[in-house]
Amino acid sequence: MSRLARCERNTKETEIMVELDLDGSGEYDIDTGIGFFDHMLEGFARHGLFDLVVSVHGDTHVDAHHTVEDTGIVLGQAFMKALGEKKGIARFGYFILPMDDALVLASLDLSGRTYFAFDADLKAERLGTMETEVVKEFFMGLASGMGMNLHIRQLAGANTHHIVEAMFKAVAKSLDMATRIDERIDGVLSTKGVL
Repeated sequence: MSRLARCERNTKETEIMVELDLDGSGEYDIDTGIGFFDHMLEGFARHGLFDLVVSVHGDTHVDAHHTVEDTGIVLGQAFMKALGEKKGIARFGYFILPMDDALVLASLDLSGRTYFAFDADLKAERLGTMETEVVKEFFMGLASGMGMNLHIRQLAGANTHHIVEAMFKAVAKSLDMATRIDERIDGVLSTKGVL
């Protein structure tokens, strides 16, 4: 069973195309027009072992906000589409990822119900051309786009680059865990019978 998705979103602010293979090997082709964001999505794909293509034309002459937030939404929609009815998936995922001084916890549930919690202290105002306040917006969009309960918490760290990169990788590792097929699961992992 192939778990592939292609999603697009076109507005006056952004034109976004995402292609996702949940059962890939971490191959990627990313172009958002924001160098640091590209770097984060490349790490996300590689460490989650997702094959990912992301192409974005956004209003980066204004700032990074629309490009980053909308990409999160579309990527979330691609995950939701690729998962289909979510039959056989582990559903829950978590990871505590160290990156030099940074230590970040990510925990998630592919429940179909959106909830988002974010606890971090990002001291630098920007990384490259990307404002650090949009990091939260990306993950909020991702959670919203796929109906996910997502908690991200910074446990340690002072270097903003390390903290943010640890977030992207921790969420990727958690999603890899949650989207894996477990042959023991009959249908979906819920007493409701639906996710």
